[in-house]
Amino acid sequence: MTQRVLIVQHDHCSPPGAVAERFRERGYEETLFQIVPEADFENPGVEVEFPDVRGFDAIVVMGSYWSAWDDDLIGSWLRPEMEMLREADEAGVPVLGICFGGQLLARTHGGSVARAPEPEIGFVEVTSEREELAPGGRWFAWHYDRWQLPPQGVEFARNAMASQGFILRKNLAVQFHPELSSDMLTGWCDNGGREMLAGMGRSADDLIAQARDWDERGRERAHAVVDGFLDNVASQEARAT
Repeated sequence: MTQRVLIVQHDHCSPPGAVAERFRERGYEETLFQIVPEADFENPGVEVEFPDVRGFDAIVVMGSYWSAWDDDLIGSWLRPEMEMLREADEAGVPVLGICFGGQLLARTHGGSVARAPEPEIGFVEVTSEREELAPGGRWFAWHYDRWQLPPQGVEFARNAMASQGFILRKNLAVQFHPELSSDMLTGWCDNGGREMLAGMGRSADDLIAQARDWDERGRERAHAVVDGFLDNVASQEARAT
């Protein structure tokens, strides 16, 4: 029987890339659920009805242009999305949260999310104690916020800037972007990122060039994260209490 994965994409410029590719290679039928249409990008407080999580074998929650703490701006769908994640946890549906998605998992399960002392943007080094979940080494980051671990979360990856990965029951959160490609980064830069980088004295073109050199290696490492999630988290038989 075909397994189904729900991929929650929050905006038009944050697609799942190689993450979705690997799910398809592993035999999953993909349902892509985009929350904020491109036409509403400047006014993202849209009303959303999420699919029933019980119709899926796994959920992936992608990154976002907005912040996982910003109830004033995006609470119309942020709070319902957290409720969806609680329902998934109760039903034993495994969830992979990426950057914003990882932060949302932390907040949903009793942790918190707030501004970091400084943004973490570009290729960074991450230490992992669970190589089978997500290998350590070089990853791409683009975030202004960071999570505080939920009470039952077990951190397995970190660097000096932030916690970079935790596991909680059948939920796996990573702070970095395994799905990153040079085309994706170009999209981010074309939707406000270029100006953000310029304000930090950095060049979007230089960062895109680095990402272009990373594309093939990054694709392999994205696949490793999906494999780690499916083989070591989603495969757990029952919800721990």
